[in-house]
Amino acid sequence: MTKKQKAKFIVEQLNKLYPNPPIPLDHKDTYTLLIAVLLSAQCTDKRVNLVTPLLFNKADNPLSMSLLNVQEIEKIIKPCGLSPFKSKAIHQLSEILVTKYNSIVPSSFEELESLPGVGHKTASVILSQAFNIPTFPVDTHIHRLLTRWGISEGKNVSQTEKEAKEIFPKKTWNKLHLQIIYYGREYSPARSPKKDKDFITLEIGTKNAQLELQ
Repeated sequence: MTKKQKAKFIVEQLNKLYPNPPIPLDHKDTYTLLIAVLLSAQCTDKRVNLVTPLLFNKADNPLSMSLLNVQEIEKIIKPCGLSPFKSKAIHQLSEILVTKYNSIVPSSFEELESLPGVGHKTASVILSQAFNIPTFPVDTHIHRLLTRWGISEGKNVSQTEKEAKEIFPKKTWNKLHLQIIYYGREYSPARSPKKDKDFITLEIGTKNAQLELQ
């Protein structure tokens, strides 16, 4: 199978499984999504969703968050890991949103990535899911699957993102990255791969084998 054939097959299968995939991080607006995505670095979405209600009960907007002290934030988010770094970033970016952006989360890569704690992947998720701007956020799990499926030969997430954008239609990007996340969790988890259930990998392998025999 060519990469384009694989991509078409992947999109078709994922659309059947997850026609309308929800954002896995609980949030009520763009700001709370930004905080949740920041907290999800090296932490499961499930754990983030346990922590954010406690945090947002204290502060669910830039102004109220900026009025908390860093230690208060750190104590609440400690279960998410990297709490000293994340608490400072949350406090600082909230102050910046208040003073520079009138408490509104900006909608460009440049502005988002200038905020403390916000890297390319976090910015991509916000642009994709909050502003419906086509991006293709790639984390280590998406990188793992796209490499396994023969879509990417990238050695890192940046290269995989570049190759994914070249092969998948732009109109699919925002939904597709969520679909791959859900597929990975259900059919191909990193820690305990279910090789017999990962039917996309199996089907691609079977079709490639058939082509080789022709």
